[in-house]
Amino acid sequence: MTISRLFSTLAVLAATAGAAAAETYKTDPGHTEVRVGWSHAGVSMQHGEFTTVSGTLELDAESPETASVTAAIAADSFFSGVEALDQHAKSPDFLDAGTYPEITFASTAVKLTGKDTAEITGDLTLHGVTKPVVLDARLTHLGAHPVGQFFDYYKGDWVAFSATGQIDPADFGVGSGIPVGQLTISIDTELKAAE
Repeated sequence: MTISRLFSTLAVLAATAGAAAAETYKTDPGHTEVRVGWSHAGVSMQHGEFTTVSGTLELDAESPETASVTAAIAADSFFSGVEALDQHAKSPDFLDAGTYPEITFASTAVKLTGKDTAEITGDLTLHGVTKPVVLDARLTHLGAHPVGQFFDYYKGDWVAFSATGQIDPADFGVGSGIPVGQLTISIDTELKAAE
């Protein structure tokens, strides 16, 4: 089912109920990943993941373009699998997680670009600096969770999407003494309707 049909169905259900209202969805920590990739001096690509992430999606089925997304990431949760790299990434040379413990994102606009795609523009605050970024998002699920029939936790309504974007860490004062170049951000998340 396409995003247009999904939103249309939700709109009809909301109208039948008498009023449409935004529904709140919260990230499922076990199924939310924020990964980053960067070039190691043009020789190879390296990757890491932030393992502590929370977020909220407010979605009005009748007006999906008014949806809003917020997220908070613990800077000290960066994990690459290489202890020395992890510690260096969290140090004042890069994230300076002790001084700037949280990375946040707050959407400012959602533009539908296809049947199940959208551009999410928002303010990213990293290393104490806030800059606008654009994420290309794709809806991968909306409705009842397929494993809800087996586990009570998964009963109810769910939304899932993936998103990608790029930033230059130097724009945020990250790694200014050690240029990293473009950083690719990849997000996959499942969100559960708040009860």
